[in-house]
Amino acid sequence: MISKQVDSLKKEYGGQGFSLLKEASISMESEFEMPVIVPLTEGSWYQFVFIGDISSKLYEVRMYDWQERMVIFRQKKWGDVDGNVISYMYIPKLSEFHMMKPVQVNKKKKRDLCGYVMLFKRTASDTGMVAPH
Repeated sequence: MISKQVDSLKKEYGGQGFSLLKEASISMESEFEMPVIVPLTEGSWYQFVFIGDISSKLYEVRMYDWQERMVIFRQKKWGDVDGNVISYMYIPKLSEFHMMKPVQVNKKKKRDLCGYVMLFKRTASDTGMVAPH
């Protein structure tokens, strides 16, 4: 299931002028954050994606800048449209490392939850997209 979502999102974001920079399948434990540290460049457009185990009930992603200030918080629940996928666009104000912390809650499986993270960077300049605020 996750591989189909990954392929679909790669195609979608590629068509919007984004290139895939990093991707990883991660083994997660229910209710425990999985820190992912990425270097970001000031003024560049990034698209972050977290895909959680389809059987989990809650999905959250928090992203922090280098000063440990939370700059993004997203939450989805099982049953939401694309409930196991959290994606967001981000344009950093400084070139520095950022930490993305996805977490998922699963009452049936405590360990060995499947997760997948992707980082895209906008490389095309004329996609007609408007910068997020």
